Amino acid sequence: MLNQKNITEFGVGEDAHLFLLLTKIEKKVTRAGKEFLNLELRDISGTISAKMWDGFDVFSHSAKEGNITKVDCKFDEYNGTPQLIISRIRIANTSDNVTHSDFLPRSKRDLEEMKTEWSELVGDITILKLKELIQKIFDADTKEKYFNVPAGKVWHHAYIHGLLEHTLEIIKICKTACDIHPELNRDLLVAGAILHDFGKVEELAYETNFDYTDKGKLIGHIVIAAMQIEEKAKEVNDFPEALKNQLIHLVLSHQGKLEHASPVIPKMPEAVVLYHADELSAKSNAYLNVAKNDRQGNSNWSNFIRLAETAIYIPPTEEDESLKESLFD
Repeated sequence: MLNQKNITEFGVGEDAHLFLLLTKIEKKVTRAGKEFLNLELRDISGTISAKMWDGFDVFSHSAKEGNITKVDCKFDEYNGTPQLIISRIRIANTSDNVTHSDFLPRSKRDLEEMKTEWSELVGDITILKLKELIQKIFDADTKEKYFNVPAGKVWHHAYIHGLLEHTLEIIKICKTACDIHPELNRDLLVAGAILHDFGKVEELAYETNFDYTDKGKLIGHIVIAAMQIEEKAKEVNDFPEALKNQLIHLVLSHQGKLEHASPVIPKMPEAVVLYHADELSAKSNAYLNVAKNDRQGNSNWSNFIRLAETAIYIPPTEEDESLKESLFD
């Protein structure tokens, strides 16, 4: 088990000697024509950009994304964003006794508890054809991937078991909507929630680093899931065509807008509920993670978050308030 300070706990100007996972590596050139190494590195608390200005030729020829590295560095910032300035870097070896699991964050929820909850939700589906379809889609190997894959690379639920946690949150929101509007098709909504991001088992790689697979980049998780539903429905005797089309529509429209990569916009009440449940789960998780990890010094604001299109306000904690009181007593 790796025992070192998290990158989110360092301040500007601090020196460090750390094991970090290499998630991006590229050579760039300054305006003056000098080559430098532009990196992205991560530990279990998050990612950070890094620059190396000299002495990187040997490393750059042998390193690749997914390598564990040992770095000597200083914490700095650029345009208000933390970054590392690296003086030395090497690829970790077996004697360092570090593994990829030391750098990949995990859901804080208990995995076995989540698996049980998921199985009970599938068991509660009363439309037997839907239940059979889900059981055919989730063979043992697929279920294992589904329970482990993150829900995203960086934005929300970006950690091992993240998709499972995200899905269970969505189902809770959908079931609440069904309690308010009992005319909604609860079974269809639960099945749509279970399958809405199912394609991420093939879109995302997560064993050594969170990244997109070739299939994920070429096809995308929405279409992957829709194709799988279409294929597996053929294995269910007399699966209703209308029900299959409704379920596929929920998957295809769950990102809500064409410009957000949904092939169609929501055109059913259940599709609208699923879209907003997905948004609520994803953005709540993403904003909470920013509030936890991205406070800038003594400010109550994060950096500008591109995916949110704003900086995010982080309310002061009780500790912050007590410090202010003690300073001005």
